[in-house]
Amino acid sequence: MTIEPIVIGDWPGFTRIPVATRAGTLSVRVGGPVDGTPVLFNHSILTSSAIWHRQAARLAASGWRVLCLDMRGHGKSAAPAGSYAMDDLVADDIAVLDALAVKRAHVVGVSLGGMTCFGLGSHHSDRLLSLCIIAARADAPAPFAAAWDDRIALVQREGVAPLARPTAARWSGQAFLDGHPAIAAALHECILETSPVGFVGCARAIQGLAYLDMVNRISVPVTLAIGTHDELLLQPMRDLAGIVPGSKLVEINGAGHLPQLDRPDEMEAVLMGHLQEASRAS
Repeated sequence: MTIEPIVIGDWPGFTRIPVATRAGTLSVRVGGPVDGTPVLFNHSILTSSAIWHRQAARLAASGWRVLCLDMRGHGKSAAPAGSYAMDDLVADDIAVLDALAVKRAHVVGVSLGGMTCFGLGSHHSDRLLSLCIIAARADAPAPFAAAWDDRIALVQREGVAPLARPTAARWSGQAFLDGHPAIAAALHECILETSPVGFVGCARAIQGLAYLDMVNRISVPVTLAIGTHDELLLQPMRDLAGIVPGSKLVEINGAGHLPQLDRPDEMEAVLMGHLQEASRAS
């Protein structure tokens, strides 16, 4: 297995395109052939498009048109004031597709980005070719929602820095981070790029997550992927596999919350298999 560093700066072959919305400007990395089939990537809270660098580069080199969004309040995108709703994040994705004249796209999302995918599938299946949803849930039961309150309060007092190391360890495990110091350092830097306003807004959106009763509307091919070490989300993803029409669940052995980082070979095999199967079905 080859673990490659996260690239936070510019990516060879990709350009950044600003997308103006009423809530502020979104930054999207765009690469691959102009006539390639579009794939849009959404990331987790407290990261940015940087966590998709390896997968984006491989897809672009294979002929796909790759769009990697810095979600609002993250990376190079603006952080509008106030709490956000999940539907706002869904609307941001649609704004990106509209601005880039993309009628339909495959969408890949992890964690917060995966939650956004459930909203896209529930409300905008006509804009989708498929969904690959990683380490996400479609609802926010009371204990899950309440767990964000302390993190929100901490960031409002001290910024995102106090969350960086414990969050990275929770995602990937301290042993993985100790064994891959370049990944650990880059992930730490990526987390620190997040706007405190953006974190709080997106955390509030997560607390209001309410797509579970709508996911049966999804009408495009769906692959659900989850790492076996992602204990908090393992059962919710298994439950969703029984609810989302025609979905397929893949459990990635030994992976944590961000399998594209700690099990990239396995995650890419899942992703490529999904895209190829979905393309044959379309």
